[in-house]
Amino acid sequence: MRAGVAAVCLSGWVLAPVPAAAFDTGSPAPQAIAPNALSPTEALRSGARKYYAGDKEGALMALRYAAENGQPMAAWKLGEMYASGDGVQEDDVKAFEYYSQIVREHGDDRPDDPDAPFVSSAFVALGTYYMNGINGVVPKNISRARQIFTHAASYFGDADAQYHLGRLYQGSSDRLAVRWYNLAAIKGHVPAQARLGETLYAMGSSEDRQARGLMWMTVARKQAFGADTDWINALHEQYFALASEPVRTLARGMAENWIENNRPDIVAARQQPVQ
Repeated sequence: MRAGVAAVCLSGWVLAPVPAAAFDTGSPAPQAIAPNALSPTEALRSGARKYYAGDKEGALMALRYAAENGQPMAAWKLGEMYASGDGVQEDDVKAFEYYSQIVREHGDDRPDDPDAPFVSSAFVALGTYYMNGINGVVPKNISRARQIFTHAASYFGDADAQYHLGRLYQGSSDRLAVRWYNLAAIKGHVPAQARLGETLYAMGSSEDRQARGLMWMTVARKQAFGADTDWINALHEQYFALASEPVRTLARGMAENWIENNRPDIVAARQQPVQ
């Protein structure tokens, strides 16, 4: 990572670099927050420092001020905090409101804008809320969710949105599912790789096509982590058991080639001597 930038993590995936100053924890936090004396950017920085110092109550005040004055990164962080109950009481309605604010105020921002990853993430969060609904507040609306995911997937190229579209189309239009899964898979989205493999295998009318599907499931299994590990491993085992030995052999070779070309860190880890 080049000097002067910091990566911001979202749902386990690294987003585009943003200025380090925005979430820099190296400077001492001010003793008291006075948002009306700060610019929105300064309030964002102050809120970030307080958040990482463990003062989430203090962070809220500064982040709210920054969000109310046009800082989408601050509104996104508040949405995340309320969605997960991070330092606040979990409240999907408030999270929904912050994500809606970002989309309303910044939905037309350029996809190469520095804040675009946070805007795109807000679209995905809103799509997820519409897909599942919020009891008594936001009715479940799959059509609306698809529309929102399509915008984030097409305009911003968001891999999570592309994955969600694949899930929505899988089973009803597998060709569209493959299209969206593939776009996310080549970006390194591991669940998309697994579902792409599943869909391709099910569509496969030849050993070569089945091997391509098993290849993607193998690639996903080798990278799976966290909550995705169990279902990806189970999916791979299911289709590995169904595959013929020639399909297994071909898939194994294609998977090794993909890992070698796209995940040199995994290759390097294998080459480390056993202690």
